Amino acid sequence: MNDFIYSYPTKVYFGQGATKKALTAELWKFGKTVMIAYGGGSVKRNGIFDEICGLLREAGKEIVEFAGIMPNPTYAKVQEGAAIVREKQVDFILAVGGGSAIDCCKIIAAQAVTEEDIWNMEFMEHRYPTEFVPMGAVVTASGTGAEMNNGAVITNEETEQKAGVLGAHAAFAVLDPAYTMSLPMKQVLSGAFDTLSHCMETYFGSPREITLSDEIGEAVMRNVIRNIRALLKDTEDMNARSELMWASAMGENGILKIGKVTDFQAHQIEHQLGAYTDCNHGQGLAVIHPVLYRHMYCDGVDQFARFAENVWGISKEGKSMEELAEAGVQALADFVKEIGMPTSFREMGITDKSVLRKVADTCNLTAGCCRKLSREEVFQILEECW
Repeated sequence: MNDFIYSYPTKVYFGQGATKKALTAELWKFGKTVMIAYGGGSVKRNGIFDEICGLLREAGKEIVEFAGIMPNPTYAKVQEGAAIVREKQVDFILAVGGGSAIDCCKIIAAQAVTEEDIWNMEFMEHRYPTEFVPMGAVVTASGTGAEMNNGAVITNEETEQKAGVLGAHAAFAVLDPAYTMSLPMKQVLSGAFDTLSHCMETYFGSPREITLSDEIGEAVMRNVIRNIRALLKDTEDMNARSELMWASAMGENGILKIGKVTDFQAHQIEHQLGAYTDCNHGQGLAVIHPVLYRHMYCDGVDQFARFAENVWGISKEGKSMEELAEAGVQALADFVKEIGMPTSFREMGITDKSVLRKVADTCNLTAGCCRKLSREEVFQILEECW
């Protein structure tokens, strides 16, 4: 295991009714004006917005609304939110929604307290913000684990980049599995596959020999697979929803990454695909992962063989290590079909094949997995995903 430093600043309130517990316990620590940030308005239709506003008013807070955060939040939306925070002298930002709303608010919290351009600061000058408007997160759509860290995925439409940006940690996060009941199953499955992807992207990093972090990761992956299947049998299975919500948190709270250099090549490819197509993140990952791993498993046979045996329960008897590794990749591909996720970009509704070359030429290339890909091989992978 590599050397590491681990710190976890976010306080988690988990379970049904956790919002009231959290806001009652936490709001007194912050100033009077609270900005509630959310997406397309589903939190108003399902009653979550009214519930939160009632608790804020009980605590004597003044409420500022910031609506319309899109599924792939843009840098322009970040700037819009930061301007409102400054104008209204917001003391605390409360992100209500899934990863997009939370990610957007992490960067708003940083941009609102500086005149410097955060994008240029991080990507051109390689400096990172240290001061923020405090924020919290109420998770209504799990899967991204966005509430668990200070990383955000933001689309800069001017530069045609969708990339990771560092911002604020949430002071606290509310995870109430009952909030996911109003989501379409397509969105629940997309989020759950994103969780599985986070675990795989960490697991197939280095060091190559198995670590305690990897063994915990195997357990989380088995949990996600089992509970996706349980939820497909009974969409009202609250235990399955609870397990998937906590698995999402475990995937991104840093525990699985302790002592690891992670890979996240599938994410880098999908992010850039999203920059050009605005596609669904979890679906894009479901298409890319099996194809990517078919290109890579021979260079990481031991890891992929462990994945097959310890995550998918495939017997090694009568198989070479290469055959076992390949069987694990096939099990992943079969699972994608089993749960009704798309297996090609065309199934996702992407119609312009010319974007594939742009994605291959501009996506970030990582070296955390078995080997670093060339841009030509990324293009080949994308074509096989078509």
